[in-house]
Amino acid sequence: MHESAFQIFINALLANNFVLAMFLGLCPFLGVSGRLDTAFPMGVATTFVMLVASLCAYGLNLLLGYFHLEFLRLISYIVVIASAVQLVEMVLKKYSPKLFRALGIYLPLITTNCAVLGVALFQTAREYDFVQSLTFSIGGGAGFTLALVLMASVRERLTLSNVPDLAQGTALSLMLAGILSLSFMGFAGLGG
Repeated sequence: MHESAFQIFINALLANNFVLAMFLGLCPFLGVSGRLDTAFPMGVATTFVMLVASLCAYGLNLLLGYFHLEFLRLISYIVVIASAVQLVEMVLKKYSPKLFRALGIYLPLITTNCAVLGVALFQTAREYDFVQSLTFSIGGGAGFTLALVLMASVRERLTLSNVPDLAQGTALSLMLAGILSLSFMGFAGLGG
């Protein structure tokens, strides 16, 4: 079945959200989503890395397929992702040192973010063409950013609330993640 680019985008954004439906990229989701001013830039940086990784994975897949070196896909994707993260890190360090310091250890962790690697692997396994790969990575990144922003917004709001001591901290974060995940599971039937 051939999916349109719009269907792929909507599915990656909502129904198959990497964080809330597939449970990929939970480390930055739980770690960076404490404040909105760090969650959104982290989502944008991850989206950029996803886009670069997706485009490079598409080209690498064609190149490796031509030379019958498909067994090198995974290691090639990892090298591309690590390079893209280094690029983002250098740009942030030069143009936004405050944001660079705010993201701290979570910025290099984009390299090990399984959602980023998932984009490259899923698009290869699903045999997406160039446009489909592009929309899948943008939709996946937008979905990742949406999950971070939603979680950060709720967590900031809860800092102003009277939450019982037993439910504060990690317990509350995991309960919120579960509730958000359930809400996004409701999008599973969207689009037929």
